[in-house]
Amino acid sequence: MSTQLHQKFKKVARQFSYLPRTLRLVWAATRWRMLLWLVFLLVQALLPVGAIYLTRILVDNLSAALGSGFSWDTLSPVFWPAAFMAMIWILNDASQSLLLWINTAQAERVQDHVSRLIHDKAVSIDLAYYETPEYFDRLSRATGEAIQRPLALLQSCGALLQNSLTFIAMVGLLLPYGVLLPLALVISTLPAFYVVLRHNLRYHSWWQAVTANRRWTDYYNRLLTDRVAAPEIRLFDLGKHFQASYQEVRQRLREQRIELLKQYSLNRLAIGVVALLAAVGAFAWVGMRALNGELSLGDLALFYQAFEKGRGLMRVLLGDVSELYANSLYLEELFDYLTLTPQVTDPPAPSQVTFKLNQSIQFRDVTFRYPGADEPTLERFNLTISAGKMTAIVGTNGAGKSTLIKLLCRFYDPMQGAVEVDGVDLRRFELAELRRQITVLFQQPVAYTATARQSITLGDLNAQHNDERVATAARNAGADEVIAQLPLGYETLLGKAFEQGTELSGGEWQRMALARAFYRSAPILILDEPTSAMDSWAEIKWLDRLEKLAVGRTTFIITHRLTTAMRADHIYVMDQGVVVESGSHEELLAQGGRYAFSWTAQTRSDAAQTRSMHSGEWSNGAKPHNSLGTTVSSRNPS
Repeated sequence: MSTQLHQKFKKVARQFSYLPRTLRLVWAATRWRMLLWLVFLLVQALLPVGAIYLTRILVDNLSAALGSGFSWDTLSPVFWPAAFMAMIWILNDASQSLLLWINTAQAERVQDHVSRLIHDKAVSIDLAYYETPEYFDRLSRATGEAIQRPLALLQSCGALLQNSLTFIAMVGLLLPYGVLLPLALVISTLPAFYVVLRHNLRYHSWWQAVTANRRWTDYYNRLLTDRVAAPEIRLFDLGKHFQASYQEVRQRLREQRIELLKQYSLNRLAIGVVALLAAVGAFAWVGMRALNGELSLGDLALFYQAFEKGRGLMRVLLGDVSELYANSLYLEELFDYLTLTPQVTDPPAPSQVTFKLNQSIQFRDVTFRYPGADEPTLERFNLTISAGKMTAIVGTNGAGKSTLIKLLCRFYDPMQGAVEVDGVDLRRFELAELRRQITVLFQQPVAYTATARQSITLGDLNAQHNDERVATAARNAGADEVIAQLPLGYETLLGKAFEQGTELSGGEWQRMALARAFYRSAPILILDEPTSAMDSWAEIKWLDRLEKLAVGRTTFIITHRLTTAMRADHIYVMDQGVVVESGSHEELLAQGGRYAFSWTAQTRSDAAQTRSMHSGEWSNGAKPHNSLGTTVSSRNPS
């Protein structure tokens, strides 16, 4: 039993240790407003004490003045205490209004500051964190309750300080009537502290344990209300299924929370009896003294107000402490998230190495495994990408092609081996400088809700923007034709999330992403499935432009389409993390291997499709697949 109490005490002490860190966080967000808030807290703490003390004087003076007639000499002893009490009421109302204004200003600033800290952490940590559900649990806890808790903790501290000062003053008013009265205050409220503290601890433990369930409810809610999922939910009649799944999880959460609150309510009811007995005893003792003539009417008025106020303050104080503890429990989640540290970082002296690409990019004996994976994606992998040339990587899904991009951009670091630029390990470059040298079209580009112009300029926010540069990037990507059809041209808001927005097709979004990639004038151009969403006619025109754009750049293309790969100077065929063939298009055809077999299958399929198109129908109703396990182009590659 003693061991359990010791463990609970250690947990409580650890939680309160977050208080200094939280106060520093709030100070960083609010500065002088925090000092102003403290001043008004002190004023609010002392005003009730003054009002109660003046009540005793007012009642005694009024009692003495009864029957003495109506004159200034008779009224002045009553007037001045009443006037001072009125001033206290006015000051109290004014200070409460100012405190509300200050608290609102603090709340906004603290929430923005905490959001900024979370966002800074989210964009700085490694992509490896996004591979684990544990990260999303921590993120959910940090961005849920915890984002509101720093200010709540500050307000709990303020309430604790204010009510403590007021309570001490009330005890000072009661002490002349006997030491037992302050003791009765403590006895009447102390059991409530244990009950509230225990409930907060149990509730937070439950809240932590059901993090995954709360995330499931968020997921089901998004599915049922999201525009992207709406067509499929209607087509397959999934609405009732996901509604039932949502309600099932919500029912478990609801029943568990209600059970916690039921136990808490029953415990509070039990301790209420103890508080009532202590209060009755105190009132009986004071009443006996008044009947014996030991106390005046003013004393009785002071005692009643001070004891009742003190009893209320004691409950509030214990509530403040328990609230302080509860807030610190949630802040532990926030500070736990903010302690995440990236492993992919700048070297100790990045300025000593300047990025230059004159010869090649090399993957030298690279071994890499994704977090949580049993087998490595790449093992002792070697590859050379010649500077100033266009290199293509083809292969089946899961062959490790996209992993090469992530390593080259240093989203991850190899477990063994190195990725080098002209013999220099990427880990020796400053991250920001390295990534400025690379522009990428990712396989799943982001459909930003922004104007067409803004969507393109997001490719390089550090560049000096001008209309000609934006237009050139759009033209090179084939996005100019898309933008020309938009209602407001480059000023059209893309996406339907907001009013007057215009939705694009998958291929049109991809062209906007290509324009964004081209807008950045980087020496390394990486394209992951650049033509996957384009029709065959758009693909032909775009590939013709790409050959001109790639001049002077090191271009790295990952593609399933062999008609795209054939434009490259050098082609690598990958399978299960290994390069199985390499060479130019003509050399690979001459080798008669996997690439040649896929190419032959594709050309035959394209010829069959061409005949079907001329007859007005598709053969088998679907596009054929080549031997690499991917959909082939629907045009004749020759």
